[in-house]
Amino acid sequence: MHPPPPAAAMEFSQNSLFGYMEDLQELTIIERPVRRSLKTPEEIERLTVDEDLSDIERAVYLLSAGQDIQGTSVIANLPFLMRQNPAETLRRILPKVREVLRVAGVEMQLTAAVSFLTILQEESVSIHTYAHSFLQVILLHLEHRDAGVSNAWLETLLSVIEVLPKETLRHEILNPLVSKAQLSQTVQSRLVSCKILGKLTNKFDALAIKREILPLVKSLCQDVEYEVRSCMCRQLENIAQGIGTELTKSVVLPELIELSRDEGSSVRLAAFETLVNLLDTFDTDDRSQTILPLVKSFCEKSFKADESILISLSFHLGKLCHGLYGIFTPDQHLRFLEFYKKLCTLGLQQENGHNENQIPPQILEQEKKYISVRKNCAYNFPAMIVFVDPKNFHMDLYSTFFCLCHDPEVPVRYTIAICFYEVSKLLNSGVYLIHKELITLLQDESLEVLDALIDHLPEILELMSTGGESSVQENKLSSLPDLIPALTAAEQRAAASLKWRTHEKLLQKYACLPHIISSDQIYYRFLQRMFTIVMTNNVLPVQKAASRTLCIFLRYNRKQEQRHEVIQKLIEQLGQGKSYWNRLRFLDTCEFIIEIFSKSFFCKYFFLPAIELTHDPVANVRMKLCYLLPKVKSTLKIPADKHLLQQLEMCVRKLLCQEKDKDVLATVKRTVLELDRMEMSMDAFQKKFYEKDLLDQEKEREELLLLEMEQLEKEKQQNDGRPMSDKTFEKKRRDTKTPTTLPKNIPISVPGPSSGTPSTSKEIKKSKLIRSQSFNNQAFHAKYGSLDKCAGKSSTAAYTPSVSGLTKTSVISLTDDSFRTRNAGSAPSSFSSNTPLPSTSRGTGNSGDPKSSGSKDTQPRKATLKSRKSNP
Repeated sequence: MHPPPPAAAMEFSQNSLFGYMEDLQELTIIERPVRRSLKTPEEIERLTVDEDLSDIERAVYLLSAGQDIQGTSVIANLPFLMRQNPAETLRRILPKVREVLRVAGVEMQLTAAVSFLTILQEESVSIHTYAHSFLQVILLHLEHRDAGVSNAWLETLLSVIEVLPKETLRHEILNPLVSKAQLSQTVQSRLVSCKILGKLTNKFDALAIKREILPLVKSLCQDVEYEVRSCMCRQLENIAQGIGTELTKSVVLPELIELSRDEGSSVRLAAFETLVNLLDTFDTDDRSQTILPLVKSFCEKSFKADESILISLSFHLGKLCHGLYGIFTPDQHLRFLEFYKKLCTLGLQQENGHNENQIPPQILEQEKKYISVRKNCAYNFPAMIVFVDPKNFHMDLYSTFFCLCHDPEVPVRYTIAICFYEVSKLLNSGVYLIHKELITLLQDESLEVLDALIDHLPEILELMSTGGESSVQENKLSSLPDLIPALTAAEQRAAASLKWRTHEKLLQKYACLPHIISSDQIYYRFLQRMFTIVMTNNVLPVQKAASRTLCIFLRYNRKQEQRHEVIQKLIEQLGQGKSYWNRLRFLDTCEFIIEIFSKSFFCKYFFLPAIELTHDPVANVRMKLCYLLPKVKSTLKIPADKHLLQQLEMCVRKLLCQEKDKDVLATVKRTVLELDRMEMSMDAFQKKFYEKDLLDQEKEREELLLLEMEQLEKEKQQNDGRPMSDKTFEKKRRDTKTPTTLPKNIPISVPGPSSGTPSTSKEIKKSKLIRSQSFNNQAFHAKYGSLDKCAGKSSTAAYTPSVSGLTKTSVISLTDDSFRTRNAGSAPSSFSSNTPLPSTSRGTGNSGDPKSSGSKDTQPRKATLKSRKSNP
């Protein structure tokens, strides 16, 4: 291909230039109307207001000579003027507002309705003054030609009726209403009258209602326009509450029966819904002889009528079941149940093989209504379980429940997922019947369904684990073979989506798993996944949720070797990781460790790795550590942790002396002041912090019980000559009946060889095994719910940057030998191991760290990291 000649190139350039000039001319033409729309000097002069005018004078001027937008602004500012100067506002501005509203447009009318309502709610003036000044303006604009304006003024009037005295209501509203409700008035006037009558019944006694209001109600119920009859029918519920049971039975019920046979479908629908809402008002005879035949006729004719009636009927099925419970004969009971089942599958029998673009619009609209019907059926499913009795669920409703859980439409499955917990509670011991449906919903392709299900996932799983034909643990584990794959698949789907809030919620709910499945299953199927999320996920709330759940998994892990492995990975891959982002997450994990574990556990494994980050090259890490230091100090006890306190003081001194980043230095100074105000905790209990110290002691006891439980299991396996299966242990733990509160005389340290007789030693070990076996099941309930209560821990000696400051101790002696959890010469042995944990010096890191490069590098790039200091 040869290049074009120069002439051709010149000609192309000239054409392009001419094209650009034409485009510029078009832009100039487009801009001309914009310039013409600017205000002229004369218009600006008219819009200019003298700055020396007061608020009242300015408002009067704008309402008199200003434009509409200025008048609307004044009316919107009317509540402020009423608060500032109510007398002048009522005397000078309100008359101008009345004049302007006579010819005002829609926007100004809507603004005035809102302002009048705000003045009423703020009680800027007395009710008498408000009725005298504003009520007539409201009544005047009730029948505005614009429906939106009329409804706005009506809402304001209905709120005013709530506070007006009876005499004012009678003279200003009820008496004029007699003429407004006549057939000679417009339809809009009669509709307004219906809603006002429904509101007035709560303000008068039954005699006045019977004499003055009920004749108008009967007249409007017989109106020639179906809209008026429907509107009045929906107000009969309010009227029935005002006139009492007797008048309701003699006046309201006949009107409802007649309206239920009306030729207009909207009127029949209104009558049906009103009857359902008033079921509790009628006695058994009325319900069985009058209402039940109407409901039966309504159900039989609903499939032949408009689908909107089916939508309402399916929505109110729960109320019908409750209101008519005990009235149905066995045959009627069966027919009503079959009707409900038919609604649950409505629209599913049709063939869906055709393309949606080829479906007529009316068919698509009908399918949407069918979906709404099935969704309402799912909403009422718990009520139907009560209706048939949970004992008959498998025979009468299981197939329907199966269809709702496998419905092709997401809204239906979403609704049944919301109701799943209620269904589980109602089934109680029969909850095992819906195990498969739980797995189905956990594996649902829609994250909306999963999100709805996991709101009560811990409660559902607990019911699943304790319910069924037998209460033994072995049945629990064998009855849910697909639970763990379903839970892991659900988490992976949530992680792969963009809905991180669902992922975060799911990880938070997984904290219940130690009470549901075995420790080994959590370790091999969930714990490593939590660690991966903390290391690799890019959403901070998700990382924190995974970190907290990981700490709970670690808290209830029953094998010391596994616990040490997790602790080692946390310190090496997070605390000593190459990515500063991982080191920030390590500090988050330390905060959760302080909250969930005992003080001694944190001090033994995480204290030194945490404060070592004072030497971190990244300013954000050092700053986050400074915020954590008060909580770190609260874990120390004197004199046992004196050496750790010295380490803490040394790190703080280095930060004060060597820190070069001004933001970190400012944070360090604030932290030092906070540390100075703290008091150090003592080994002995103190009255001031008795509850917190007792809670910490309970945590330490539970940690020691985990160790005792593991040691006694090993001894039992050696004595029996065969391994003790996890299922067998869980079964024995379930069968063991022990109180939830651990006894205070449990020894705090691991006992050595017994000096007593062999039989006594054997009995002691046996009793400890029983207590240990009951720990995971029962202590979990008592402690898991209290984890959130122990975020902050107080101490009892003032802090100074020198060890000499430790003499400031004010100790109230409440010492007891059973309360001494550790002393200066010995640390708790609950987490001792022959395998050494990683050293506190951060020299080795994970070379495969996915965040070791890029913006999260270890190089102290101050310009790029400062932006993350506020929320790393």
